[in-house]
Amino acid sequence: MADLTELYEKLKKEKTQLLEKLEELRVRGRPLPERREGSPFGKREEEADEALELEKRLALENSLRNSLNEVEHALQKYEAGTYGFCDSCGQAIEHARLEALPQANLCLICKAHQARDAKGV
Repeated sequence: MADLTELYEKLKKEKTQLLEKLEELRVRGRPLPERREGSPFGKREEEADEALELEKRLALENSLRNSLNEVEHALQKYEAGTYGFCDSCGQAIEHARLEALPQANLCLICKAHQARDAKGV
């Protein structure tokens, strides 16, 4: 399969970007000591806002961690010499799929089966 080195470099770059985004979230996630004044509901409003922001931050962090795990798995496969092959059936993953999604670990057929099974069809 051609251009695997190029895809490997894309994966390393993606890993770096994901780690930077996670660190940025961690730093931004520190609570601020400020409190809103002036509203009789100020403390409750602030707590609700903080809870919503925390929920959004945790969802984003979870998504970034999942992406990071996929990228790291692809990098491990590259180093083991199995990159570009489906984790499920062992067949080669289509090059166009790897170009679009370098961390893909399933061929299109197995990915479609996985999506169908997840829906319970």
